[in-house]
Amino acid sequence: MAKRKPSPALKAFGAEVRRLREEANITRTELAQRVAVTPSYISQVESGNTRCRMDFAQRLDQALNTGEQLTTAWTKHLRNANYPKFFADYPEAEATAELLRAYEATFVTGLLQTPEYARVLLPSEAAVDRRLLRQQILSREAPPKLIVVLDESVLAREVGGPEVMRAQCEYLLTMSQQKNITIQLAPIAYYPGISGSFNIATQPTREELVYLETSPGGLTSDDPRDILHVVSAFAELQARAMSVSDSRDSIRRAIDRWTM
Repeated sequence: MAKRKPSPALKAFGAEVRRLREEANITRTELAQRVAVTPSYISQVESGNTRCRMDFAQRLDQALNTGEQLTTAWTKHLRNANYPKFFADYPEAEATAELLRAYEATFVTGLLQTPEYARVLLPSEAAVDRRLLRQQILSREAPPKLIVVLDESVLAREVGGPEVMRAQCEYLLTMSQQKNITIQLAPIAYYPGISGSFNIATQPTREELVYLETSPGGLTSDDPRDILHVVSAFAELQARAMSVSDSRDSIRRAIDRWTM
């Protein structure tokens, strides 16, 4: 997929990663092995084509033995980077969107996770708090429309134990009753052109941002080609998914299974 034009902040951080890597006299491949990612991901970070998380900057510091230089650089350049309006980090676009669409292949989408479910997946209580804060957009006055397609396997994948899963499924059933929320389940199958989870945020101006989940940090794009691909993929998924009514029935059956 094409990527959006690198911002000055992303380029500055990437240049610092490259400088410190070269000072350490190691290749991208060697660094990738040390931090458990692909060499292409290191290349994307260094060229400013993707924004990594702060914890990844910390891992780079450890791998390069650079103290906190890259963590400090991340804070300086990326924490409050001045990206174009509506196209900053995905949560910023999410907070101002009028329509949100999400396909989740592995876990319940973040906006619909219970605290207990999120707590199993996230690295800290602060991260859980941030996720719950994001969810407040669904209960505000004039909330966005949220359309979610979940792979059917999500309801069978144990996260945190039966009690957590039962409560999570019950919460999905409750949220599916809200007028602004549509939840559908996609039968377990191969869907051409779809390689993983993604999200689409559509603004009142019709501007759009897509977020593609990749390890370790994800990719965002406002490139029209990317948007067309992802929007088309979502339409295909939704067309092949169960109806809302059938999806609710499947969620009820999942609740029964996790109750046994």
